[in-house]
Amino acid sequence: MISVKVVKENGKYRKVTILGHAMYDDYGKDIVCSACSSIATTTVNGLLSLDSQCISYMVSRKGMSIDVKSTDETTQKLIHNMVSLLKELEGNYPNNIEVK
Repeated sequence: MISVKVVKENGKYRKVTILGHAMYDDYGKDIVCSACSSIATTTVNGLLSLDSQCISYMVSRKGMSIDVKSTDETTQKLIHNMVSLLKELEGNYPNNIEVK
């Protein structure tokens, strides 16, 4: 199962950690993993194209960690959009992804 942990401080997103494998299908064929990766990667690339300092991130074989450095409205809205999309994915595949 993919585990998404969202950390907020004072109502602002501060960190998002995405770990694990959905186990929906074999590696390379898993549509839930693919969707999750696409959502996160698109968000990270979009944020960095607007402000290269607004986040920092790390990708490993286990997953991705995003540290939100900026509390500006655009950064927060894009992170919120990412979390909303991941929650929607969770609603469709509750046995494969969990957002906390």
